[in-house]
Amino acid sequence: MLIETIKRRIKEAMLEKDAVTRDILRVAIGEIQTAEARGGDIGDAEAEKILRKLVKSNQETLAAIGDDPAKQDQTLQLRRELEILEDVLPRILSLPDVEIALAAVSEQIREAAGDGPAMGVAMKYLKGEGAAVDGQTVSQAVRNIRS
Repeated sequence: MLIETIKRRIKEAMLEKDAVTRDILRVAIGEIQTAEARGGDIGDAEAEKILRKLVKSNQETLAAIGDDPAKQDQTLQLRRELEILEDVLPRILSLPDVEIALAAVSEQIREAAGDGPAMGVAMKYLKGEGAAVDGQTVSQAVRNIRS
C-alpha cells in the first residue's frame, strides 16, 4: 500500500508540476526497486525502512550544512523533501500515544520477569496492531508502565 501511495503521489505531483515532490518520490521508488532487484518483492515494512533512511540522510545533510547562508537554497530544498517524505510515511507514535496503546497489555508488562521480556510483550502487541513506533520510545513507555 505504501508503494502504491508513493506512485499515486508521483502522478499527482506530475499533474501539479511539483518537481520537488515528483523528484524525491522518484528517488524513493528507485531505492525500493533497487532493494527489490536484490531480494525480490518487498512489503510496506521494508519500503518504510527505505524511506526512513532517506529521511535520516536528509536530516544528516541539513545538520552538516548548518546555517551557512550560501547554502540557503539547498537547505530549503532538503526541508521540503523531508516534509514530503514524512507526509508519505506512517506517523510514529509519541510517548503518550505509545503508553495509551499499551494500556491493553499493561498488566502483562508489569508482570514480566524484567525489562527485556516486558519490552517483548510491548513490541509484539504494537506490531500486531500495526503501530509505527520507535524502539527508544517504546522502551521509555515500558519503564514508565513498570514503575
